[in-house]
Amino acid sequence: MLKLIVSNIIAIFRKELQSYFASPFAYVIAAIFWLLSGFFFVNILLSPEGIIQSVAAQEQMGIPSPPIDVAYEFLRIFLGVVGTLAIFILPLLSMGLYTEERKLKTIELLATSPITNWAVAVGKLLGVVTFFTVMILPLFIYQAITFSAANPPISPAVPLLANASLILLATAILSLGMFISSLTESTVLAAILTFTLVLFLWIADSIANITTGWVSRVLAHLSLLQSFETLLQGVVDTSSIVVLCSYIFLGIFLTAQSIEALRFGR
Repeated sequence: MLKLIVSNIIAIFRKELQSYFASPFAYVIAAIFWLLSGFFFVNILLSPEGIIQSVAAQEQMGIPSPPIDVAYEFLRIFLGVVGTLAIFILPLLSMGLYTEERKLKTIELLATSPITNWAVAVGKLLGVVTFFTVMILPLFIYQAITFSAANPPISPAVPLLANASLILLATAILSLGMFISSLTESTVLAAILTFTLVLFLWIADSIANITTGWVSRVLAHLSLLQSFETLLQGVVDTSSIVVLCSYIFLGIFLTAQSIEALRFGR
């Protein structure tokens, strides 16, 4: 039984991944992402207001300050910016996961097929996450070039954990976007609703700061930004990992229930 489920997941994963690599729109999204991330990479690193020039200016003026690990600070700032870009880019990747199935009327086939709704949802999510991972491969090359000149050398564990947190964040956002895409035939509406939800979860900690009581505590725990930034600090924080993994599981669960509701409706 387990072998059958895994084979079904792999089949859905391959189909979904192939659809992204065959989509001109996906390449447009990737190109925009590469352009923006490349711009911020150069700007943060080399511009007059960038981290290298800022540290050099402090040293020249003799401003007393604690030692700064330039490579680490650059990584933290850069991936923080990339994480912010992701909340705009990822809804565009997730919006078609199920809306296209609704448009083509193939969602009824999925709902009534012997493949479990969980297997379909996991396969689709793995496909879009893999495409996003391929999208950010150039970022790994940028970082490798930068860190090769770092003095002292940066520990490989630091960029590994930081980039893993970016992929974990992306998986959480894409999982929630997948659920929303299962509710509508409109890709535009799915993208807008996903962006709205993710933006709320991104700024939940800011909202928590202006509220009090249990509402403030709940919002602080819901924050995607807080969990992401904690992991970017190079700290393996269990609570942050649990929050992001909870969003992944929640998105898959709600998607499966959404398709199951369609099955009963039929």
